[in-house]
Amino acid sequence: MRLDKFLKVARVFKRRTVAKEIALHDRIYVNGRIAKPSSEVKPSDVVKVTYGSKEFTFKILSIQNQASKEAALNMIEVMEEKNI
Repeated sequence: MRLDKFLKVARVFKRRTVAKEIALHDRIYVNGRIAKPSSEVKPSDVVKVTYGSKEFTFKILSIQNQASKEAALNMIEVMEEKNI
């Protein structure tokens, strides 16, 4: 699944366009590499997002095309969240 779509489905961002813009500004890393919005993600990937004054690192546990609010919480495992 595309990175921007995954971030929207997992409810990391409300809109896919926001995820796309952040990725275009080199603020999203997948497994330690700068990721583009079209980068493919899979379970076990580690994603680091820098947004505003926050840095959010999580591991992808599962991928679904659509997810309810409860299911979205089970798609990622938060590893680190800090203010910068």
